[in-house]
Amino acid sequence: MTDKFPKRGYSRLKDQIIRSAESVPFNIAEGCGADSNKEFARFLDISIKSATELEYQLQLTLDYQIITDRQWKRLSKQTVDTRRMLCGLKKRLRE
Repeated sequence: MTDKFPKRGYSRLKDQIIRSAESVPFNIAEGCGADSNKEFARFLDISIKSATELEYQLQLTLDYQIITDRQWKRLSKQTVDTRRMLCGLKKRLRE
């Protein structure tokens, strides 16, 4: 999606979207090496926060008319669904 950003402007937003999106699986992977469920849950919490940040950044791309409403709905839904799954996993780990 970020490849379709205008050539000029929005470079910070583009970089931040990429960092937020990459942070989600990076923290999950790092958490898989945790010594305890509590520590793994902490990494999941970071992933959840990154997904929340990404959701807002996607909203900005819609507000700035960089992406269409249809693209935003699809990407936002994927982000929210991922965050919900992470929240469910974190809850199970803490039980």
